[in-house]
Amino acid sequence: MRTIPNQIKDVEFGTSVTVVEPVNIYGCELSDNVFVGPFTEIQRGVKIGSRTKIQSHSFICELVEIGADCFIGHGVMFINDIFTEGGPARGNKSLWMYTKINNNVSIGSNATILPVEICEGVVIGAGSVVTKDIKIKGVYAGNPAVMMRPL
Repeated sequence: MRTIPNQIKDVEFGTSVTVVEPVNIYGCELSDNVFVGPFTEIQRGVKIGSRTKIQSHSFICELVEIGADCFIGHGVMFINDIFTEGGPARGNKSLWMYTKINNNVSIGSNATILPVEICEGVVIGAGSVVTKDIKIKGVYAGNPAVMMRPL
């Protein structure tokens, strides 16, 4: 049987952070009382706000900032490369884009978040694909995600 090594390197931890291994997290900031579930990758430069919960099997790439009191469901994928040149950036980080999730945002399982900004107090339905900035508090779902109702 082969074991998979855990990778936790150069992480700035707040107080009372819980990380359930195995994980691959490096070069990021986890604020106070953050929870990170197993089989999660959080890449360099990511910032996670206080009391945010990241469920298992999620991928948070470089150039993502998540606010306080957020919930990231199982298997949520963040994208920073939208193939602007017709294919992957292949190491050209100047083509990568930024994502900002403000406070009190809940993202349902298996959602995909492209480089966008999501305002405070939004709920994203499971399996949704967020392709554009969300500027109005509400419940969003679908592919592409659209407002189902305001909050």
